[in-house]
Amino acid sequence: MDVRLENIELTVEQDLVCGTVLSPASQLPGVLFVHGWGGSQEHDLVRAREAAGIGCVCLTFDLRGHERTARHWEKVNRPQNLADLLAAYDWLAAQPNVDPSAIAVVGISYGGYLAALMSAQRPVRWLALRSPAIYKDDGWELPKLQLHIDTGLADYRQRRIDWPDNRVLRACADYRGHALLVAAEHDTVVPHPVMDNYANAFRNAHSLTRRVIEGADHAFSQKPAQKAYTAILIKWLAEMIMGAREEAAQARLRERVVEGDGDS
Repeated sequence: MDVRLENIELTVEQDLVCGTVLSPASQLPGVLFVHGWGGSQEHDLVRAREAAGIGCVCLTFDLRGHERTARHWEKVNRPQNLADLLAAYDWLAAQPNVDPSAIAVVGISYGGYLAALMSAQRPVRWLALRSPAIYKDDGWELPKLQLHIDTGLADYRQRRIDWPDNRVLRACADYRGHALLVAAEHDTVVPHPVMDNYANAFRNAHSLTRRVIEGADHAFSQKPAQKAYTAILIKWLAEMIMGAREEAAQARLRERVVEGDGDS
């Protein structure tokens, strides 16, 4: 994220007054939304609209196995859906009005799992995960639907899992950006031990923010929970983007001071 600095001169009566203009770069932050299993991009449009309102270019999309590609529902697997996400990221980052160094990825449940995995393959400055799922590494190429046939998955999600022992947690351990973890108070699909495992894995993150939505279930089926999550997400994104812009402005001003010292 960059900031433009320009020196100007104002004519006042017979004199010239010097000024400095600091303005945002022409490129904007990008936000990529990833829905959960069984969801669709429609679920993210409200949040995308609000993120656009704070000056972001937003992209929602449907993972394979959903909506128009629902015919693949029973066969699509994790590598394929991860490839979907990578393609969406690459498209967004290539847009001329998007700053490729300022990409946020927002994932829900299975989408959060994919988003965390993708952070190991693409630069992600801000990573927001709502009730991110976790799966065993075994059967990586099995259809996603078959992962739930494993009767041990529920017990696996109740265990403490150290970051070296799971693919997605290893990706989180390598992550260096800012992370947001949002949990539902009454989540029985992604219980709180999963959230703790994710939080513990973000050991190298620049910052980690954790929030719990009171009264929420995994699907955030009630309107108050949905509104609370949207408010938390947009506030966090706004703080992250504002902070990045302030840092960029300060860096430009420091460069100017250094250049000025060199001329004296």
